Amino acid sequence: MNWTDLTIFPAAPDMVLTVVLFTVLLVDLWLNDRQRWITCTLSVIGLILTAAVQCLVWKEQPQYAFHDMFVLDGMAQLAKLCMYVLVIALFIYSQTYLRAKHIYQGEFYTLTLFALLGMNIMVSASHFLTLYVGLELLSLALYALIALQRDSGRASEAALKYFVLGALASGLLLYGISLIYGATGTLQLQQVLAASQETTNPWLLKLGLVFIVAGIIFKLGGVPFHMWVPDVYQGAPTAVAALVGTAPKIAATVFAFRILVYGLLTQWESWREVLLLLGIASLFVGNLAAIMQTNIKRMLGFSTVAHMGFIMLALLSGQSGCAAAMYYAITYALMASVAFAILVLLSGKDVECQNISDLAGLNQKNAWYAFLMLLAMFSMAGIPPLMGFYAKLAVIKALLASGYLWVSVYAVIMSLIGAFYYLRVVKTIYFDNPDSVAEPVFNMTFLGKIVLSVNGLLLLLWGILPDGVMNWCVQALLHS
Repeated sequence: MNWTDLTIFPAAPDMVLTVVLFTVLLVDLWLNDRQRWITCTLSVIGLILTAAVQCLVWKEQPQYAFHDMFVLDGMAQLAKLCMYVLVIALFIYSQTYLRAKHIYQGEFYTLTLFALLGMNIMVSASHFLTLYVGLELLSLALYALIALQRDSGRASEAALKYFVLGALASGLLLYGISLIYGATGTLQLQQVLAASQETTNPWLLKLGLVFIVAGIIFKLGGVPFHMWVPDVYQGAPTAVAALVGTAPKIAATVFAFRILVYGLLTQWESWREVLLLLGIASLFVGNLAAIMQTNIKRMLGFSTVAHMGFIMLALLSGQSGCAAAMYYAITYALMASVAFAILVLLSGKDVECQNISDLAGLNQKNAWYAFLMLLAMFSMAGIPPLMGFYAKLAVIKALLASGYLWVSVYAVIMSLIGAFYYLRVVKTIYFDNPDSVAEPVFNMTFLGKIVLSVNGLLLLLWGILPDGVMNWCVQALLHS
């Protein structure tokens, strides 16, 4: 084997991201707390540079690297660009919040960049071991980020819960991969797809599939592996919860697509039944549990479970369903980004926006931020003409096209039930009186407020003109 055999051009953006990561890590060693803005600025500029390189290396046909263990195709390209934008927005939103909570440290930026690198590897993997490496890199970075606020017992508890459950899910996934290898003799996804048609031990393949699906559902946050979601959202610093609830959902969706469609499509009848059952359960449990919450971060956690149910159901419906799942994941990430950014905005040194009641009277304090939160809640509820409505409509249309009439009706009913707790938040913002007369803390830089406004208005603009993002998803799938 020669070095020239290792085509690395498709992985150039990930290499740039790695250089940025270690540059930030080294530069931060020489900075004090008053100079931490340099770390933030360097991280943002590095991500913009990475995104630019990502656009430069893009070609319509899938490109493979490292002996077909790494692929850059349409789905990976779209997912990576979306994740870069979301992480840049997070860095801009969270700067003042991190300073107020005494976690304005280089570790936040380097660990987030490590998590992003793990997500990049996940969405570009075409080999089971590469998938696993990316997943573990993401998970290990998130464990540390959740516990970053060292004087918070709740954050430490959330990190420990996530670590224990995440280790269990990783073990299940790794065991499933070993069974798949035993049944097919390969770990390369395309070769697994070919070998699974001729395997002499189909039951070993099905058993491996069960463990793999369990690992996928955990990373998506679906029932019955969902209890870490509300605990992590509640216990983690709000800026970290914003990361956990946005970009990794896009990575997990592509992760599921790679394994189930790229590698195990011949077992469609088997994993379809599991995803159907767990998707239905996620919609039911997520929506009903969210209704009972008074803590808005826990409510958003349980609503995430319901939204992931939609993504699981979308994956049942072939090519149109995969495009709808990707569209839904991007939409959810944008909606969650706005919702968590508002919570970051309203949190300060001695104030943490935790409960729904903390949003009372926001309209009287600042009508613009109240409107942005309304856009996020209405979009999550699926109210037209916002982006969330068209995301749910795309999934339901894909289900109907595949003959899942009763599942479509069930999804609509669950959406109506879910609208209750989103509308309760809007009612609190516009009609309830605040508990205190203290001046609100709008704890965000001017640039952060601009980015937040653009993020919120995109929910409306891409709701009025939904075809643009949907076409990106369809084209990404065609070039995968």
